[in-house]
Amino acid sequence: MFLAVLQGVSELFPISSLGHTILIPALLRWTVDRSGESFLAFVVVLHLGTALALLIFYRREWVAIVAALLASIVRGRLSDARDEKIGWLLVVGTVPVGLLGVFFQSTIRGLFGSPLPAAGFLMLNAFIMFFGEWLRRRQTANAARPAKPIEAISYADGANVGLAQGLALLPGISRSGSSIVAGLLVDLDHEAAANFSFLLATPVILAASVLEIPKLFEPGAHVVAVQATIGGILAGVTAYASVAFLTRYFQHNDLRPFGWYCLAAGAGAFVLFATKVIT
Repeated sequence: MFLAVLQGVSELFPISSLGHTILIPALLRWTVDRSGESFLAFVVVLHLGTALALLIFYRREWVAIVAALLASIVRGRLSDARDEKIGWLLVVGTVPVGLLGVFFQSTIRGLFGSPLPAAGFLMLNAFIMFFGEWLRRRQTANAARPAKPIEAISYADGANVGLAQGLALLPGISRSGSSIVAGLLVDLDHEAAANFSFLLATPVILAASVLEIPKLFEPGAHVVAVQATIGGILAGVTAYASVAFLTRYFQHNDLRPFGWYCLAAGAGAFVLFATKVIT
């Protein structure tokens, strides 16, 4: 239940759910095999709950986007309609992170069982957010670059945001943090960048969860159905509350408070685990 709530919060807050799922059990000295099939299968259920929460929160947007995408396919050409442009931006943005997941996830999975790399990447996550905020302020100060709505960015920009989201394959790098920074750098404001990030995360998390569901039934994945169900529901409820809070927060605030948290938490965890390794 604790891990489910942690997942629902940290998946959407720019603080890395994967990093926290590795670090917190290690700090609490839980006897959890974080690279084992049972643990990974349980995390799949938590991600599924998070994806469903995002679908529910953005249900009106998704209905309009899917309808516009289908209409453009039937029509055989693109139009200037807002929902259609956002839909194709999401399609284009999903391709890079999907390819990165296919080719590199198994290679990176060896990092999932060790808290020390997760702590290091959590600190890196902080500097990504600090650098993004600094660069965006510099861009707006040196040139008259008004913020764009999501539908005004190019397809190349959408692909770059999706590529940035792929950094979340590294435990400690936040999916939402990296993609919001990428959104800021293509002239979205914080609110639009957050909304685009959450919309872009929805099909990625949902597809990854669906593809990983067979692992729930593998011989080594001893996931109790009741635990998995309760965990998925709790992750979904907390994820819904998180996205509701963050969409309002980013109307008037930026990423820096989350950066300071990641820097402090990552540095503290790194020192603690490095000391254990040395001793």
